Amino acid sequence: MTAQNPFRFPSAKLIAIAAVAGIVAGAGAVYVKRMGPSNGAAQTAASGQCEAARPTIAALSAAAKGQVAAMAPVSEPRKLGQLAFKDGDGKDIKLADFTGKAVLLNLWATWCVPCREEMPALNALQKAKAGPGFEVVAVNIDTGDNEKPKAFLAETGVDALKLYHDPSMGVFNDLKKEGLAFGLPVTLMLDAKGCLIGAMNGPAAWDSEDAKALVQAVQAKNDPV
Repeated sequence: MTAQNPFRFPSAKLIAIAAVAGIVAGAGAVYVKRMGPSNGAAQTAASGQCEAARPTIAALSAAAKGQVAAMAPVSEPRKLGQLAFKDGDGKDIKLADFTGKAVLLNLWATWCVPCREEMPALNALQKAKAGPGFEVVAVNIDTGDNEKPKAFLAETGVDALKLYHDPSMGVFNDLKKEGLAFGLPVTLMLDAKGCLIGAMNGPAAWDSEDAKALVQAVQAKNDPV
């Protein structure tokens, strides 16, 4: 008999949580819109670098429904390429390194039960939609080395997601200053030019048809870089 994961609860509960998150998405959107940039890097919004992202934001807004209704479009698209973390080998990575493809950035931790629950769904989305135009980038923020998150991914059969790790929690703290992160999990959508177009807090059924449609809508609007 396969051992049961003590941290996993029924998928139906995750879907229920995601539904509640969708109900409160409007409040989250207001918070995201009202919080101004907190540092020089974020102030690139004012320079107009991401003005071309507005049609993609409109597409995301139209597609954010059902299981991903909590994905709130931002009112001011901006670059977040300065966000830095490490890959599974300890190599320094920046979000800007993914320019050229739309990115679903997810922050998670092994001690966060909803995060653990949604990882297989994120893995399924990566398998279904990853390619030259899209990637799920899941960044673990456990302190210490990456052995614990690596073991969790292996134990739960998460085999399509690469391990990214930020033991300093710097990425989370930067997003908190931006008014984008209240807790875990937090998920952002960026277009192919690295512009933030949507954000949500809380888990979602990322293996759902709603999630795939959301990704497809964003990809359809991506221009070659």
